[in-house]
Amino acid sequence: MQPAIEIKRAYDPVARGDGLRVLVDRLWPRGVKKENLKLNAWAKDLAPSTQLRQWFAHDPEKWSEFRKRYRAELSATGARDAIAGLLAQAKGKKTITLIYAAKDTRHNEAVVLRNLFERAADSATA
Repeated sequence: MQPAIEIKRAYDPVARGDGLRVLVDRLWPRGVKKENLKLNAWAKDLAPSTQLRQWFAHDPEKWSEFRKRYRAELSATGARDAIAGLLAQAKGKKTITLIYAAKDTRHNEAVVLRNLFERAADSATA
């Protein structure tokens, strides 16, 4: 059984059903104590590069181009292996929760990553 892939802001409360909690930001969320975030992993290598993050600046007008550039970055950096490793780490868990700090819940890297995780999980069970 493949785990459900959820996304959640770092500022939202931790829930029992979060399963494997993975921070997908390159920077630590402002004002959040490490012990309060209750992470299982910090996947800095899956976060957008500083240059891409600064270019995007969470501008919804740039969302389509951001997704394209971000997926290209992920392909170039071997993200497939990192995702496979996290899926293996989540074995036996019902959920993987990708944690991000952005205020915009619809235009952030976790949204892109959720799709990649779901496709990787589907191909692993096929």
